[in-house]
Amino acid sequence: MTKAPAWFDITARNAERSRRFYGELFDWEIAVDESMNYGLTSTADGVPGGIGETGDGSPHPAGVVLYFPVEDLDGAVARAERLGGSIAVPAWELPGLGRMAVILDVDGNRIGLWQR
Repeated sequence: MTKAPAWFDITARNAERSRRFYGELFDWEIAVDESMNYGLTSTADGVPGGIGETGDGSPHPAGVVLYFPVEDLDGAVARAERLGGSIAVPAWELPGLGRMAVILDVDGNRIGLWQR
């Protein structure tokens, strides 16, 4: 695999409950940023990620999204659309971390793209 996942995101209806579940299941340490209600995982091995909460008006429904690294986010989104995919969440900036977008593949699966 040339493009391994760079981040995972678990979006839950009840983030506190979900963080407790995954923390105990995988023995993860999770540091919660209360201002965003988002917990960053600290895993011994593997892909870094976080657990947040969805709610009314959120573009992120409950579920899991793997983010794959891309060098050109806008180009990758356009390529996905040419291949039959669509945009689920338009590109947004994470100050100091890069830009992300979420697309739907040809089967409706949510896939994240991340340009650092």
